[in-house]
Amino acid sequence: MQINNKTIAVVTGGASGLGAASARALAKAGAQVTIFDMDAAQGEAAAAEVSGQFQRVDVSDAAQVAGAITALEARAGGLHILVNCAGIGPAAKTVSRGVAHDPALFAKVIGVNLTGSFNCASQAAALMTKTAPVTDDGGRGVIINTASAAAYDGQIGQVAYASSKGGIVGMTLPMARDLAASGIRVCAIAPGLFLTPLLQGLPEEVQESLGQQVPFPSRLGAPEEYASLVGHIVENDMLNGEVIRLDGAIRMAPR
Repeated sequence: MQINNKTIAVVTGGASGLGAASARALAKAGAQVTIFDMDAAQGEAAAAEVSGQFQRVDVSDAAQVAGAITALEARAGGLHILVNCAGIGPAAKTVSRGVAHDPALFAKVIGVNLTGSFNCASQAAALMTKTAPVTDDGGRGVIINTASAAAYDGQIGQVAYASSKGGIVGMTLPMARDLAASGIRVCAIAPGLFLTPLLQGLPEEVQESLGQQVPFPSRLGAPEEYASLVGHIVENDMLNGEVIRLDGAIRMAPR
């Protein structure tokens, strides 16, 4: 699928980090970008930067997601690309100081990261099925979800986060198979250590120490490198049903 000025894209979590980089890359390629995010101030600023649109959306709320996709359809008429970057990652052990993991916190992480990705993907796919094909093979759309190296190498304190990202890995192939007849591809990217706002808040020496854990290149990944892979997945029509680790060959230690 070639990205041009008729390409319509949605990026969740597009106000910052991997999502903002993806929004910029898609817009630079010509796409009309809409950002879904909870942070209205940052979201509006990010949308203005890419000459796009912003909608405040809680991805864990299925009704809000459905309403946002309906509004997009009324405004743009269709959808070609969804990039799911919205996510949270609070740390908590299964048992800490004799107290069990807060089940509400676990449910919240699953609700945002996994259920939120599903809500957006399923609603986006429903709109994509009504969008005219844009490739010779009958391709209509591409959905890219964000997993994590934690899906495979979850660390101490990541039981909720790793579970949510593992769910995204497990969702990729069956969703791709579900949507194949409609010409919609589904992939996921599993990034390792990237310079997102969370890590940017750490002291520089801590950032360098984390980067040195990566075999090669021994540094934190740049959000633009994630965005570059997003663009390649969109444009390479044979990429489907695949989870791609983007991590410099790191395998996370227990802590």
